[in-house]
Amino acid sequence: MEERGDRTALQCRQYSASCREFSVRCQPVQLRSLSAATCSVWLAAYWLFVLTQNSMVLSTAIFITLIGLIVYLHFVKIDQESLLVIASLGIQMTSSYASGKENTTFIEMSRVKDVVINEAICMQKVIYYLCILLRDPLDPQSVSEVVPLFQQRPRTMESELPFPKGGCFRARVQAHCWSSKPRLNCLVEVYRSCQEILEQRKTVSQTL
Repeated sequence: MEERGDRTALQCRQYSASCREFSVRCQPVQLRSLSAATCSVWLAAYWLFVLTQNSMVLSTAIFITLIGLIVYLHFVKIDQESLLVIASLGIQMTSSYASGKENTTFIEMSRVKDVVINEAICMQKVIYYLCILLRDPLDPQSVSEVVPLFQQRPRTMESELPFPKGGCFRARVQAHCWSSKPRLNCLVEVYRSCQEILEQRKTVSQTL
């Protein structure tokens, strides 16, 4: 199944009843934007060269442009984010960058307390995001950490999260505003699938 959001496409693959994968494919690199930025830097450098007659200005501009492009493709621009949920093992999150680099994070299912859709305030905007609530090792009924999903550049956001026994608490969550931006209906689809797998795991653990 595939759903399209804000400059993204959500793909859902079901390998079994207890194993599903969700992939968010982001907008590819815009060559026009990169070309415009590069031309702007080089034109500014050429103008400084005409004024100063210093060839180091052009060399520095080329060097800065190449370094900036490498940093952007290797550390900033994410092409795809995937979420693999396996009831018997855990949750694996993978981010694939435009340069081909991949970052993978794995969370054991025993640490997962719940998967929720939360709202947060960021840069005077209210955004929705999917996150994993991790159990506190000392108090299994409490939440020790919140892990946002489908996020790229971390920023601190004010957010309210529910208490297990009712009420809520305000927390600062490391998430970010410039994310892959799946729409709310895409987040709901992932949320429902994760809840089904979590319920299956609870049922299996209760029967053992």
